[in-house]
Amino acid sequence: MVRNRSRAIAGGLVLAVGVLLALAFTTAEAFYPGYSTSTQTISALGSDTGTPESRLVFNSAMVVSGLLLAVAAYFLRDVYDSWVVPALAAVTGVVGFAGVGVFPSQTGAPHALAALVSFGGSGVIALAVARAESAAFQYASAVLGVAVLLTLAGFVGLGGGTPLGIGGLERWVAYLGILWAASYGGFLLARE
Repeated sequence: MVRNRSRAIAGGLVLAVGVLLALAFTTAEAFYPGYSTSTQTISALGSDTGTPESRLVFNSAMVVSGLLLAVAAYFLRDVYDSWVVPALAAVTGVVGFAGVGVFPSQTGAPHALAALVSFGGSGVIALAVARAESAAFQYASAVLGVAVLLTLAGFVGLGGGTPLGIGGLERWVAYLGILWAASYGGFLLARE
């Protein structure tokens, strides 16, 4: 009973993270006249170059999504026999997502570390879930986790040196993680 309740709560929270981030990115872009999804990073939406509205939407959504993921991690403790998935979710949520919102890109190293934890953490959590699950979702989770990590490596290595530009390539990393979060949340809810 506790496991099913925790699975449902965690699933709803992780799904909310995926939906919140997708809508926040789109909304913040709309509030930033002249913003380029190719030549500017996603974090520019929350930086001092953004408008007050884009900063508010982006930074608050990052902090809220980080806190939601941390709360989901608490409930994931009841779902898995191992601490790995809950611990990765908590660190990715607090240090990664919330860190990006608290330390906008103009802060330099703190932001870069938080962004790396949020992107890398998304891929690593997906791989940990793939290892922990026995259902068909394990394959989808593994594919998305590997895709996140490969595109992150490309982003770090190539930056803006692709036809997508730095912002376009970064979106591949971010949206693969967002798609994984939404699908994982749905998976948890369906299993409840």
